[in-house]
Amino acid sequence: MFDKLFHRETQRRKALGEGYVVPDSSRCVQCGICSYSCPIEIDVRRYAWLGQPVKDSYCLTCGECLRRCPRGVLRFERTTLFD
Repeated sequence: MFDKLFHRETQRRKALGEGYVVPDSSRCVQCGICSYSCPIEIDVRRYAWLGQPVKDSYCLTCGECLRRCPRGVLRFERTTLFD
């Protein structure tokens, strides 16, 4: 039981440390809740509108924009930036 819990937490930390936020621009309605929820005020909505991943060097990958998006448009995607 604990193995599953720790494995899931390890995978989550790996995604946060090695990933970035990717929008599905075809589903985004430009409500702006993601940008409003960002603790460092990144304009996530603009990235979604352009259909580009949020590759802002200040992004904390905290996941607030993902949690707050009412349509589930945002997701984490792994990057090979640090390989």
